[in-house]
Amino acid sequence: MAQEDNAAQEQAQPGFSIEKIYVKDASLEIPNAPQIFTDRTQPQVSIELGNFAQVLEEGVFEVAIKVTVTSKIEDKTVFLVEVTQAGIFQIRNVPEENIEMIAGITCPNILFPYAREAVSDLVVRAGFQPVLLNPINFEALFAQQKQQQAEAAQSATKQ
Repeated sequence: MAQEDNAAQEQAQPGFSIEKIYVKDASLEIPNAPQIFTDRTQPQVSIELGNFAQVLEEGVFEVAIKVTVTSKIEDKTVFLVEVTQAGIFQIRNVPEENIEMIAGITCPNILFPYAREAVSDLVVRAGFQPVLLNPINFEALFAQQKQQQAEAAQSATKQ
């Protein structure tokens, strides 16, 4: 009887665990090879980042971050790397309003070092200097997203 109570109590406890971390998608393009390797001009590098989450089953979520790194010399693309790093996370017995924050802040913070390594590895294997992505403040990004959504909802109600 006491064991059943303990098991029920444990199941009611808030829980967070990482089930799996994996590269969902990766691509590398070097459209101007081999000529681009002889150009000694310093390229400009731009980085785009996005993240999303979906429910797989009750209490189980897939969260992914997509990193796109584009390197250009003037109008010529040196390389384009895209990595979608994903993870399956178990989030149990957490208030509904907190799940979005966990999926939008905690999970991307866990995934980012893996995405950073995958991008750098692809770039080096392509024959270029490594691209080291700076740390990202996912909490600030989440707050910014929420503000944009609130503004969009407010402007939609005005029309």
